[in-house]
Amino acid sequence: MTNMARKQVLIAGAGIGGLAAALACAQHGLPVQLIERSAQFSEVGAGIQIGPNVTRILQAWGLGPALAQVAAFPQQLQARDAQTGQVLGTLSLGARAQALYGAPYATIHRADLHGLLHRAAQAEGVGMRLGQSVRAWQETSDTLAVRTDGVQPFLASALIGADGVWSVVRQQLLGDAPAGFTGHLAYRALVAQTDLPEHLRSDQVTVWMGPRLHVVHYPVRSGQWLNLVAIVHGVKPDQFQNWDQAGHTQALMQAMGAVGRDLHERLASVPAWRQWALHDRAPLSAASQMAQGRVALLGDAAHPMRPYLAQGAGMAIEDAQALAQCLSVGNATVPEQLKAYAEQRWARNARVQARAIRNGRIFHAKGAVALGRNLSMRLLGGRVMDVPWLYGGGAPWAP
Repeated sequence: MTNMARKQVLIAGAGIGGLAAALACAQHGLPVQLIERSAQFSEVGAGIQIGPNVTRILQAWGLGPALAQVAAFPQQLQARDAQTGQVLGTLSLGARAQALYGAPYATIHRADLHGLLHRAAQAEGVGMRLGQSVRAWQETSDTLAVRTDGVQPFLASALIGADGVWSVVRQQLLGDAPAGFTGHLAYRALVAQTDLPEHLRSDQVTVWMGPRLHVVHYPVRSGQWLNLVAIVHGVKPDQFQNWDQAGHTQALMQAMGAVGRDLHERLASVPAWRQWALHDRAPLSAASQMAQGRVALLGDAAHPMRPYLAQGAGMAIEDAQALAQCLSVGNATVPEQLKAYAEQRWARNARVQARAIRNGRIFHAKGAVALGRNLSMRLLGGRVMDVPWLYGGGAPWAP
């Protein structure tokens, strides 16, 4: 750690990935400065699922009690046919996940996860500055001079771009094209369980699959709220601004077409939706796409992915853990440490990206492919729904 003792790690982006990286680095004794382009700390969105590979890391960071205060811990995942309502298969979570993978499966409001990471980073003494975005940097043999919106440049040993799918750091580092529209629109909503009829309340993760659509819902905020996400195929709205804009129930229903009575009733019970146009990139193909010299990318800045494996935030948290460990290795230069981080992470992230794309095709299948999907789920149930290579393993970031 001697080569890191003089200058700080500068992290651009204070979303879940950036805060996780800041916390992990601080816990390893590394000086950290976090900058965020927004004028205030916030996290848009609704709920996220975090598998045992992620909760295991949060617990290792000492966040288990804080997580237990705000998350829900569903006992099972259930898959259903969106048109018939038929249950296709179930996967036990709860005690089974704890026994097999050493940590629980949790569902949490994104703002709650963001908040607990923020508080933990503050408690570790992480410096945080708002309203600043990376403009340029100059790299010498032993330092980076990073120019932001502030008057004075930051002197840093390393720059970590955790600034999301529209990453400014990525644009300057790789100079590639922006993330592309997937052709999928996500409608998201949060509803208090007490505002729903009793038969529409839920304490499990439920996935409804149909032609060119799927819906997932699960509890958040200690089970008091229900998070719903409906994803359909469509055209990016003309007035699309970044991720989020108002969504309309009528437009969602029209895009979904004919669905079964059970699912229709659940969707109709939602008073308001928010709409996202989903963007991603092709799976990573080389470590150099995650780190070059003293600059590295993390989370969505490196590998934005479709939500069909529920691992976007999870991979960012895994990245953060690996980054901190690699930067703590003595007798190595910072470029060597960041290269080791990228080599450790890129293949696993690429596998998750590719699996998420594949899952989307399966979820949204029609005709013979959908019939085959349903049959295999009826016959094999949880065996085709579990993901041991993702959730298990001694080191959760290993490919």
